[in-house]
Amino acid sequence: MLRCPCQVRHCARVLGARVVVSRSFADFTPQASFDIKKCDVHRLEEGPPLKAELTREQGLQYYRIMQTVRRMELKADQLYKQKIIRGFCHLYDGQEACAAGIEAAINPSDHLITAYRAHGYTYTRGVSVKEILAELTGRKGGVAKGKGGSMHMYAPRFYGGNGIVGAQVPLGAGIALACQYQGNDQVCVTLYGDGAANQGQLFESFNMAALWKLPCIFICENNQYGMGTSMERASASTDYYKRGDFVPGIRVDGMDVLCVREATKFAADHCRSGKGPIIMELQTYRYHGHSMSDPGVSYRTREEIQEVRSKSDPISMLKERMLSNNMASIEEFKEIDVAIRKEVEDAAQFATSDPEPPLEELCNHIFHNNPPLEVRGTNPWVTLKSVS
Repeated sequence: MLRCPCQVRHCARVLGARVVVSRSFADFTPQASFDIKKCDVHRLEEGPPLKAELTREQGLQYYRIMQTVRRMELKADQLYKQKIIRGFCHLYDGQEACAAGIEAAINPSDHLITAYRAHGYTYTRGVSVKEILAELTGRKGGVAKGKGGSMHMYAPRFYGGNGIVGAQVPLGAGIALACQYQGNDQVCVTLYGDGAANQGQLFESFNMAALWKLPCIFICENNQYGMGTSMERASASTDYYKRGDFVPGIRVDGMDVLCVREATKFAADHCRSGKGPIIMELQTYRYHGHSMSDPGVSYRTREEIQEVRSKSDPISMLKERMLSNNMASIEEFKEIDVAIRKEVEDAAQFATSDPEPPLEELCNHIFHNNPPLEVRGTNPWVTLKSVS
């Protein structure tokens, strides 16, 4: 049997004999071009391209990312129902193409801030599944040492995870101001949902960003429902990409990772060239309810959810594209799935066995670099120490 790493090996057992089937990477199409949906544009002469190039390596990478987020969220669902995860928990399954496509189009040195449906972005910004699940279960090994939970996860150049609807948008404009001030050619991706799109602070942020030409990509992840209210019942205008008025905008198929990637590249180039902010609306869909306390079927039908799953699922769409263009094999995808399931199971094992942070560490890290200080507890005579 050949041992070269440039081969893909698939094994089967037939009547007790080991049969080895080898396919060289040379058998696969290394790169292909795909037609993608045209974006609607506002105050722009032209939008993102109508074709997207995809290499085999990129395709497999995007598949791994989206499938990992999907499996991680399904495991979080399971742990929540077992009452191992408590409190707020907003799952991201169905919207994976948004996080994967955005990350594929920006640089690691760029910045990103989002709302409370943040697990997918925490992963794409470089945090491991183990640290995310351990944070959800409130353990020391979590990304915020077990003290942040579902809505408050952070990483370098990733600013959360914010629990107040719309509050991250002016913060994102501030991060973009810092990028402009430092002259580092970086951008800030500032995400919010259709439920936050009617918040006054968004429009204040749009105005300031436009006045100062801040390198900010404002992205509305329109998953059709703000909590249990459909966008048609909540918004007089559902053209969220036009909401900036004087700020250019594009509306994108948020279920297609290639569409999201190309649109985000276009938006980032717009910002880096000094033209100021841009608004993107990603039309997407969440499979779970708003949060784990919402069954998600009282305001929409199971048939609606199933139709989106069968016709527009972002993972299935990418997989079918690659298979139909001979860019990968079914067996290869199965091997990736098995590896991801194991990674998630191992992470869940860690997240349920790692100890919780001790009480004396509860108030640590209030300040970044301060001498230890006393913090009042739940009453005046209980004091705790905060260590930076």
